[in-house]
Parts: sequence; C-alpha cells; structure tokens
Amino acid sequence: MTRSNIELENLPGFHIRRLQQIAVAVFLEETQAFGVTPVQYAAMAAIQRQPGVDQRTLARSIGFDAATIGSVIDRLEVRGLMQRQANPNDRRARLLTLTPDGTQLLRKIEPSMLRAQARMLEPLPAGQRGLFMAMLRQLVEGNNDLSRAPSGAAASPATEVTREVTQAARKKPSNTVPRTAPRKTGRSAIRAR
Repeated sequence: MTRSNIELENLPGFHIRRLQQIAVAVFLEETQAFGVTPVQYAAMAAIQRQPGVDQRTLARSIGFDAATIGSVIDRLEVRGLMQRQANPNDRRARLLTLTPDGTQLLRKIEPSMLRAQARMLEPLPAGQRGLFMAMLRQLVEGNNDLSRAPSGAAASPATEVTREVTQAARKKPSNTVPRTAPRKTGRSAIRAR
C-alpha cells in the first residue's frame, strides 16, 4: 500500500470548502437577530429583484436544485415572508413574491449582511479585495456547468452589491475583534453571547 504525500493545505478544494464554512458562520453570526440563513437570504433577494419569478427559475438563478429551494420557500412562507400564487399561464408553476414583512426584513438585514461580507474579505489587503472577487467570480462562472445545480444567472461585471461589499470591506467593521484575540464564529460565538 502506497502512502499519498498530498497535503490538503495545498489543494484549492480544501480551502474553498473551509471558506464556505467560514462564510456561513460569519453570515449567521452577523444576521442572527433575523433568523435567516444564507440560502434564505439569497432566495429573498432574488425574488425582490424579480417579483413573480417561478420556483425553477429562482433555483437556477441562485444555483440551487429545485428540491432544496422548495423547502427554503416552504420555511419562508410559513414565516410570512414570501407567498406563492398560481401562474395563470401554467397551473403547475407557482409565482413567488415577497410579502411586506419579507421586504421589510430584507431592508433591515442589509447592513448586517454587508458587514458579514466585509468581514469575510477583511484578512485581505484593501487593494486586493476587488481582484479576489473578480477571480472568485471567474472560477465560479468558469466551473458553473460542473455544478449539481448550475446557476442560470448571467455572468456580469462587478454589480452594485459587489461594489458595496468591496467598499464596506475597506472600512473596518464596527464590531471587529482585534487581530490579537481569536474571533469566535459559528455556534461557539452564539453560545458565548
């Protein structure tokens, strides 16, 4: 039996998976008062941009499979943040819209969401954050067809949100813990509060 000399720390997939874990933990920490997951936020934001979108188009636009997005929509609907309406042109499809409570929640959560995005980029020098975002976008778009749930969203240059995130990341978030102290994230941070 031969022993592999491959070190995980040298593999991009290892770091991408770790960064995803960190991104979710930071998002949940910053937005915990609102009780919204990153997937729920993405669904609500996409519906706000395109009211009346159907479930399949929504799933494709944010890169999720239809079954997963169905359970996300169920939870948001139970909370009164989203509603489904029959599509007059296709009885099988349901059109999705935010309720007034859903629209209000999105407005309230935005500063926390942007703060989370800024924290994710904080370890990078300010001048490299835009480049990192461009490279990340290039990797995602270039590998989109390999995904179990390819995104149908059109590739685009830096959007307004990306610019806001990059600008926010240049500023030190108001609740940033000094680098000398390890930052608690995820469940340990929530229990610590």
